[in-house]
Amino acid sequence: MSTATEPSAETAPTDQQADQPLVSVAMVTLGCTRNEVDSEELAGRLTAGGFRLVADPDEADTVVVNTCGFVEQAKKDSVDTLLEAADLKETGKAQAVVAVGCMAERYGKDLAAELPEADAVLGFDDYPDIAAKLRSILSGETHHPHTPQDRRLLLPISPVERDASAISVPGMAAVDQVPGFAGRTRLDDAPWAPLKLASGCDRRCTFCAIPQFRGSFVSRRPSDVLHEAQWLAQQGVKELFLVSENSTSYGKDLGDIRLLETLLPELAGIDGIERVRVSYLQPAETRPDLLKVIGTTPGVTPYFDLSFQHASNAVLRRMKRFGDPESFLGLLEQIRGYAPEAGVRSNVIVGFPGETEEDLEILTDFLVAARMDVTGVFGYSDEEGTEAAGFDDSLKLDEDEIRARVEHVNELVEELTAQRAEERIGEQVVVLVEEVADGEILGRAAHQGPEVDGMTSLEGDVEGVRPGDLVTATVIASEGVDLVASVNG
Repeated sequence: MSTATEPSAETAPTDQQADQPLVSVAMVTLGCTRNEVDSEELAGRLTAGGFRLVADPDEADTVVVNTCGFVEQAKKDSVDTLLEAADLKETGKAQAVVAVGCMAERYGKDLAAELPEADAVLGFDDYPDIAAKLRSILSGETHHPHTPQDRRLLLPISPVERDASAISVPGMAAVDQVPGFAGRTRLDDAPWAPLKLASGCDRRCTFCAIPQFRGSFVSRRPSDVLHEAQWLAQQGVKELFLVSENSTSYGKDLGDIRLLETLLPELAGIDGIERVRVSYLQPAETRPDLLKVIGTTPGVTPYFDLSFQHASNAVLRRMKRFGDPESFLGLLEQIRGYAPEAGVRSNVIVGFPGETEEDLEILTDFLVAARMDVTGVFGYSDEEGTEAAGFDDSLKLDEDEIRARVEHVNELVEELTAQRAEERIGEQVVVLVEEVADGEILGRAAHQGPEVDGMTSLEGDVEGVRPGDLVTATVIASEGVDLVASVNG
């Protein structure tokens, strides 16, 4: 969970807003980096609308909770956070608590009915007028939450045809120029920042509900991506983390499926940007030219976040995905041909309906051969509204069996990722410093993505090193996925 830092002077209310009450608001963000971008868009709209951002919800007149609606645990965390925020109406100064984000969009009026502690549940289409909405809620007006719809049916394929006033796509605000940019307010001072490439997804994976509430895949215009990247560089950002539900699809709705190959060198060339990292690549759509650009372009990090989900072709077909161990290992071979020290991460789902012991063995054999830096392991559970939830019960494994398989695969992955980290001992790495505190200096090497891929601790000649510095060092030890590196003299 993240909250806002105090806003900078450039995000303070304008003179035109001076006659309005200066109401404080805290943004609380759950879920993925895409949600973090959405929160910063909301923060930008709120500061432009006369609100004052504060970091501590205890000190806020209004608490806005950006919820996650992806899996059961994330939804539970969102509800718990909303209830904690609602308690501040008794113990703090909060006058209103508002739910936004994926869970609010996905459940709308049902969430509002089941969670009366929240003063309002706002959907994505409320975002453009978020400041006015919050003021009306604070004045005692009742907001009637939306009835959720399948957003895939609302968004036209091409963003050129989209009426932005009718359908809001969070985190994708159009930007005409950098000076006076008001589409986003940073909520922390980290030397890296997520930057949205696109929103939504056109794939129909049987386990995933995201397209229903995020909508069809919509690419952001390259000019908007570049302008926001320039703005982030002006804020001191050194690493751009490109996020979307499926980055390999970027540009297909703009008439150029190879647009990412063109955009990446332009982003890397922005003054002040040292690293550009791409997240969430769909293996079935990953092109040789894209692999080459990510693996060989100066300033673009050779980092491959590949959504394998499984390795058994039989399981993947039931997921409505494509691939097998041979094609996946061939993909990894191509990657390492361009960049032998490339970072590779993935996620897998264990216990999917119909998964046999043989399927599980195919998966574990693949994980051994793949030598990935990080693998997230998730046990299957039914997600309402998905095709897999409606599969015949005879295909579904019981919870105890799924739990046992997850434990088995997790133990294997912990061993494999520790081995991969140990293999990096002796490598020279460039570390982006993120934390300097109590004599400890922590950052991330190029193969380590933000927040989920481990950290690198720096030793040696570290005098004067500050957050945001990029430091060249040699790996001397590992612990799990984390590394220890000695700064090169």
